[in-house]
Amino acid sequence: MVKIGMMIGDRYEILEKIGTGGMSDVYKAKCHKLNRYVAVKVLKQEFSENENFVSKFRIEAQAAASLMHPNIVNVYDVGAENDIYYIVMELVEGITLKKYIERKARLSYKEAVSIAIQVSMGIEAAHNNHIIHRDIKPQNIIISREGKVKVTDFGIAKAATSNTITSNVMGSVHYTSPEQARGGYSDEKSDIYSLGITLFEMLTGRVPFNGETTVAIAIKHIQEEMTSPKEFVPEIPGSVEAIVMKCCQKSPDRRYQNMAEVIADLKQSLISPDEDFVVARDMDEEASTRTISEAEMVQIKRKAQRQDAYEEQMRLNSQYTRPPQDEEYDGDDEYYEEDEYDGGDSRMEKVTVVLAVLAGVVICAVILVLVGRVFGFMNKDDIGSKIDTETEESSGVILPEGTTSPEGGQGSALTVQMVDVLGWNVEDAKREIVRIGLVPEVNTIESETYEENTVITTDIAAGEEVEVNSVVVLTVSAGTEAVSVPDVMGLTYEEAYNKITAEGLLVNRLESYTGLVEKGRVISQLPVGGEPAAKGSTVNVNVSLGLEDNKVAMPNLIGCDQIEAEEWIHENGMILQSIGQEYSDIIAKDLVCYQNFSVGTPLDPGTPIAFSISLGKDPASGITYKCNASIAAPSISEAPDYSSGSDVHVTLVTDAGNVLMDVVTSTFPQTVNVYGISSQWGTITLTYTVTVDGVPQSKSVERRIEFEQE
Repeated sequence: MVKIGMMIGDRYEILEKIGTGGMSDVYKAKCHKLNRYVAVKVLKQEFSENENFVSKFRIEAQAAASLMHPNIVNVYDVGAENDIYYIVMELVEGITLKKYIERKARLSYKEAVSIAIQVSMGIEAAHNNHIIHRDIKPQNIIISREGKVKVTDFGIAKAATSNTITSNVMGSVHYTSPEQARGGYSDEKSDIYSLGITLFEMLTGRVPFNGETTVAIAIKHIQEEMTSPKEFVPEIPGSVEAIVMKCCQKSPDRRYQNMAEVIADLKQSLISPDEDFVVARDMDEEASTRTISEAEMVQIKRKAQRQDAYEEQMRLNSQYTRPPQDEEYDGDDEYYEEDEYDGGDSRMEKVTVVLAVLAGVVICAVILVLVGRVFGFMNKDDIGSKIDTETEESSGVILPEGTTSPEGGQGSALTVQMVDVLGWNVEDAKREIVRIGLVPEVNTIESETYEENTVITTDIAAGEEVEVNSVVVLTVSAGTEAVSVPDVMGLTYEEAYNKITAEGLLVNRLESYTGLVEKGRVISQLPVGGEPAAKGSTVNVNVSLGLEDNKVAMPNLIGCDQIEAEEWIHENGMILQSIGQEYSDIIAKDLVCYQNFSVGTPLDPGTPIAFSISLGKDPASGITYKCNASIAAPSISEAPDYSSGSDVHVTLVTDAGNVLMDVVTSTFPQTVNVYGISSQWGTITLTYTVTVDGVPQSKSVERRIEFEQE
């Protein structure tokens, strides 16, 4: 369990919780090795013992860590310690785009487009690394205090079920593409659709599709035409409207085909907002948008009905038993699991189907007897034999897709099609194999190529038809000897290569343009220095290319006056996008307190530059809080060894370091009433003493408390 003040990985001191999600909590921490503040994402304790969740958590870290870009929240480190699984990320001080939209109601088209350009650049970097985000939304976009826009939450390998990890998992339903809503294949154009919805929300302050349930919203994404943002905000320029509508086409073929096209049109819209330069894409008839018919919906429901009937029959025959599925958190996406449609079928319906089949067989047999007697081509014995055979062959078993019953009459075995589990975690693979009616058997071997507990081969190939209850042998990696990855940050590539290969590791060279690191030196590495890695595994080393030709590094304009900032913009061929005004507790009045690109970002001539001038300290910053709390004794869950009536040292200290309570008492509850507090949060510490093996020991319980604004 993570507590404020504890140390993780012998270098990260946990300072405060700054966010929470379905699977993890995010803390602000200080890295004592590099003397910097970071964000630490920790898998929640209830999930840390679940290998499936741990695997997903690691996949997220691997995906995000492979990306290094100014518009992406960078990952520095990943580790595990005492069942605490964590990812160390860049700490971005700021707010989410969602909060920013809520604060401003809606954004001007210039501000919205400027933000969209930076988001697009981050997404483009991910796409260039063959990574699809699949959950682009304002909640996953952070605006720093310096105005830098960053994309976060690359948890792209989300579970569609407890047993599989798919590439077509759906993101948040308000921003999901039609193909994701259908459960189909998703690619770069799915992110483009979600970006379009996000831009729509920035411009209008609302999402285009809403409803009472996730199902209703998803159907709207699939079937309903999107209302133009100009219907809500008439002053939106025509080019910006066209960009939004092109991004949000139902058919992926009608959208922008890559982020480079999106970025080009967004930049052009700032230069020529009223020009008609957005080109619509032609598409053949087969790719046109169409409404799902009632017949198709019935077909989908019947698929689920056939599956249910098959499983019931197999259970009754004791030939197949389906194991219980793991109940896992999957956010709002549980509706989109393939076989979750509620077709309204019941046991009576299944019985009716079987009886109808049998009745049909009997009627056919009776007719056959009568016809045979009339025409004399069938004797009594033949008739009896024919009826018996037909009855046996019409057993009433309804087979799902991929499951067959070979010809052969009575005693013929049911078969299933082997699934592809290569590269899966062994536990996930075993559950999936059991689910389809086969028996898994595991054989482990050492491997330098495959991660530990990963399925390498199977003795039955994917797609092969085999009898139910057949044994499948899984060859699983046992991993290999681990070595410590050397720290090569700031070294030349040659120096880095020699250090890494000396440890028996391979090097994959990546290159990035940057104005912050000297050309030829290492910008970043993954795994990071000190992290264990298997011999023969690869270390990704990102090497600086310096500044690209004709590009200019963004300087630090913060603290300059307006004239200096404007001079730099004009002298370097940039476009002055806007000059805003905002309060700042740090930057003095009349000086630049915000710029829309971070220091060192390579910029093309003609890039729109926006900055803000400080108005000085916010008059509203003098907000104070009050604490009217009743402090209870340590609970059994908090302190199992605490005895009622024992002396407890109770302290209440604000985040600003002000002591509001400091008493030793055995009487509870304790009340505290304090006014005029400058901090919004504080920490209650309950310290008591217990005797273990005759030795007194001090134990502490911490509680976070939020104060009420006066």
